[in-house]
Amino acid sequence: MGTATFVYLITGFLGSGKTTLLNRIIYQFPKDRKLMILMNEFGEVGIDGTLVENEDLDMMEISKGSIFCACVKTDFVKGMYSISQEIRPDILLIESTGVANPTDLKRDLKLSIFKNRFLFKEQICIIDAAHFLGAYGAFQSIEKQLESSTLFIINKVDTADRSTIDQIKDVVKTHHPEPMFYETVYADIDFSSIFFSDETERTTSEATEGEPMTQSELDEYVEALLDDPEAQVTPPDRLLSAVYKWMGKDLENIRKLADRLPAAVVRSKGFLSGDEGTYLFSYVMGDWELNPCKISPERCTQKDLIVFIAPPESLKKIEALAEQFELITASG
Repeated sequence: MGTATFVYLITGFLGSGKTTLLNRIIYQFPKDRKLMILMNEFGEVGIDGTLVENEDLDMMEISKGSIFCACVKTDFVKGMYSISQEIRPDILLIESTGVANPTDLKRDLKLSIFKNRFLFKEQICIIDAAHFLGAYGAFQSIEKQLESSTLFIINKVDTADRSTIDQIKDVVKTHHPEPMFYETVYADIDFSSIFFSDETERTTSEATEGEPMTQSELDEYVEALLDDPEAQVTPPDRLLSAVYKWMGKDLENIRKLADRLPAAVVRSKGFLSGDEGTYLFSYVMGDWELNPCKISPERCTQKDLIVFIAPPESLKKIEALAEQFELITASG
């Protein structure tokens, strides 16, 4: 018998505060236990991994689609196999893309190649108090996340009134009979009772040892998984991502662009060069910020790239705006 890794899944629609939540957990995490993060981004380049505030942390990033869809399922299963064989953390936090349907995770963790190494503990859904009610009903992924989660963090409550927060709770209750709620600003809560207990259960798990698979055996196993007729092929919502390189120097152009983006643009983000250093551009459903960002140059490998996530017709409108605001396509 071996010891298993506790797995927690963090879900939540685009821009709800999942990376902020990760940083809170990292800050509180006991120094004598091993934490790993698997971060999944829908966009073609990973931005959020740079925002994780711990350079020594074990972290794996998977971009260009949802880990629960066939598009990057290969990367996910192979990554999880590596984690089960080589890293074996005490706790694995999986941050799924904001447009993911996470209902298959429990099944995926029980794949025979993992040898009971992973023990699913909790699915946490973080909710953007300011934008949830406007997005709910428009995006199927939100309903899937609500249905499969058990703990709900209503974040950014300083941007919503009590009536709105109560409406959000009523919506959640239509999908879950006994939800547990936390209300937060910047995901600021005490996580000790959620993540840092149950050590006895972990040490008495049914994880088993065995000969590791060869690369060819692993490839064949994953290929067989993708032939499953029940496998998700695409995310549940009609959203695409595009990446542009910003060639300008005047950040005022980014501010003007943010005000002219099509209303259907769901999310945009990127690290941009300014006269006084690096700035983080963050856009969520019409609300945006452009703030100084203290990230070392060696970590900020995706500087001056902006990711846009939107329906196809809105991406075409962004393409028409690009030259005016000193953007050139970086996709493909």
